[in-house]
Amino acid sequence: MKQLYFLLSLFSVVLTATAEPLASKTTLRGIITDAVDGQPVVGASVYFPDLKQGTTTNAQGEYNFKSLPVIKTTIQVSYVGHQTIIESVNLHTTTTLDFVMHENNAMLGEVIVTGLTGSSLADKSPSPVSVVTPIELLQTPSTNIIDAVAHQPGVSQITTGSGISKPVIRGLGYNRIVVVNDGIRQEGQQWGDEHGIEIDPQTVHSVEILKGPASLMYGSDALAGVLVMHEDPVMPLGKMAANVGGEYQTNANLWDYTVDFAGNQQGFVWNWRWSQKDASEYGNKHDSKVYGSQFHERALTGMLGLNRAWGYSHLKLSAYHIKPGLVEGERDEETGELEPSDPFQKIYHYKAALDNSFIVGDGSVKAVVGYQQNRRQEFEDGDEPGLDFRLHTVNYDLHYQSPAIGHLTYAAGLSGMWQHSENLGDEFLIPSYKLFDIGAFASATYSLDRLTLSGGLRYDNRHLHSYALEDDGVLRFKDFSRNFNGVTGSIGAIYNLSDRINLRLNLSRGFRAPTLSELGSNGEHEGTFRYEIGNSDLSPEFSWQGDLGIDYSSEIFSAQLSFFANHISDFIFLERIVDDQYQFTQGDARLWGGEVMVDFHPVEPLHFENTFSYVNARQLHQSEDARWLPFTPAPRWNSNLRYEFIRDGQHWLNNTYVSVGLECYLKQDKVHTANDTETVTPSYTLFNMSAGTDVRLNGRRLCSIYLTATNLFNRLYCSHLSRLKYAEGGPVYNMGRNIGVKVVVPIAL
Repeated sequence: MKQLYFLLSLFSVVLTATAEPLASKTTLRGIITDAVDGQPVVGASVYFPDLKQGTTTNAQGEYNFKSLPVIKTTIQVSYVGHQTIIESVNLHTTTTLDFVMHENNAMLGEVIVTGLTGSSLADKSPSPVSVVTPIELLQTPSTNIIDAVAHQPGVSQITTGSGISKPVIRGLGYNRIVVVNDGIRQEGQQWGDEHGIEIDPQTVHSVEILKGPASLMYGSDALAGVLVMHEDPVMPLGKMAANVGGEYQTNANLWDYTVDFAGNQQGFVWNWRWSQKDASEYGNKHDSKVYGSQFHERALTGMLGLNRAWGYSHLKLSAYHIKPGLVEGERDEETGELEPSDPFQKIYHYKAALDNSFIVGDGSVKAVVGYQQNRRQEFEDGDEPGLDFRLHTVNYDLHYQSPAIGHLTYAAGLSGMWQHSENLGDEFLIPSYKLFDIGAFASATYSLDRLTLSGGLRYDNRHLHSYALEDDGVLRFKDFSRNFNGVTGSIGAIYNLSDRINLRLNLSRGFRAPTLSELGSNGEHEGTFRYEIGNSDLSPEFSWQGDLGIDYSSEIFSAQLSFFANHISDFIFLERIVDDQYQFTQGDARLWGGEVMVDFHPVEPLHFENTFSYVNARQLHQSEDARWLPFTPAPRWNSNLRYEFIRDGQHWLNNTYVSVGLECYLKQDKVHTANDTETVTPSYTLFNMSAGTDVRLNGRRLCSIYLTATNLFNRLYCSHLSRLKYAEGGPVYNMGRNIGVKVVVPIAL
């Protein structure tokens, strides 16, 4: 607890010392017009990402900010169907700023990213970064938030039915990926196979995907990359609004409801949301019902805060509960039909995070502290849980982001966490433990006319103590302590060969300390069909990754090529010993591959997008049957043809489109066959369709409607990353045809 008291004291001093309630204020106003006809753009979003202040344009295309800090910062202007505008603005000297918006074409749009070491433009980052936009999240059918982003190039998901998904970036998942939500890293039981990410998808406004160990802000576990979940922007000053939404999906009879209420009165900001999701068992043409795949989800989230000229302070609260079943996969010996499954889980996740940013000169001090409690219970058939984990986590992050000093910007800070995990049930898988992390980092970016250089270093220390436990007089877990240290960093460059071509190069080093499950587990991992045994002598993983990328962009054609090579020393994996017993061991591994994206825009309303992802992952110095890493995604080609019938409609409809797509998964025969761990997965192709529109009345949006159809031809398939492929009674196939309808109704107050 001494470490915890130290963290809280540190943040109290920082919050007191850096606040500037008498900071100078300024205003900014302007008009936004359309490049084609010069008409005002109504409802365009104008946003300051670093200040978390925004507004929208009125019927005359005008916007107006009245209480801004006097600094240099970044402004972002966006509107559906148009290219986003991102510019630097000097509020010391600028009080009026007009914008002209161009319609979307094949040009690569500018995007602001925050997951590196502060806000920056993605096209100035040598590290591979992509962003899933708000409109993409709305238009993508999904049953959970990872499902919604897993179609992005280089991103996949390990699934257990329709309600449980875990992210995979370039062939690596579990504790090699950090998920950030509400400004802090999400900490549940992410080492476990049989449950997903405890985040309400309705609260996620956009998702930032960092591929590779290039983020210096999160330390251990960001070896494969980072997913940053961004919340809705705060409401414009003086505005209040509500949103009501609903969704229905046919396959699992899924119903999803959400309502939120947000506002900004004199700089006092809030946003509260309630969501509820219920799904029965999904089906396919082989199994009418997959017993145990049902789930029920409830979530309450809220934000209260202040936006002032000195910065902002936001308190974020959430309570999340999901009750998923566990698919056992047992079949009747005579009929081959799946038998009903009784086991289920109850997972509770509570979170409180205080997110602060204080203006210091033209720079800013970011101070975030959060508390999370994760409770996971597994039930066989009664009211008393067998496995019962309770995990307490305190996260902290304190760093300074400098303004531009000539061509140079820099950031430096501290971050880490404290954890305490308890065993409260009468069945055991991992021992109780305590953990303390602390890390320090510094990074810098140097920009010239065509060349941008960036790099940084980080040092981490993690101390972990596992507690002994006797079960029926037998020592189940031993008492041990481990200390892990790691130095990581990255250095890279992006060069503008021309106005249309960018070349990227990056080298990064990653670090991951072993998890307690890898060090000390000793028990049956329910839902995974295996008994797991830890290894307390494991060493930390270290990686070297090189990235090379090239972008080309024009009005009718754009392309992105990204290649990577990754070498991981002391890679940790599960090795089958005998029957259903597995033990954690380690060796060296190497992964290489990349992503290709091509967007063809021959005429104004038509887009033809294609992406291809490939990962080759193998263990070094292994026998032939053990040389390939398990759960490596199959090569995947995504293609999407989209036609926009109405854009900037003036009558009943607006932003009306129809889209036809396919997902082609090639044969995955590079499998870990030792001890029958994996089998080959044949190729398969899924066809999807979607359509959507805004419905308007008197120039105002009444609602948005989205229609989707996935696996349109009801293809029977089993994903290579589905754990149900190895169920006891044989493979349990993925979801069949699924039709969905989503309606979102905005209510302006």
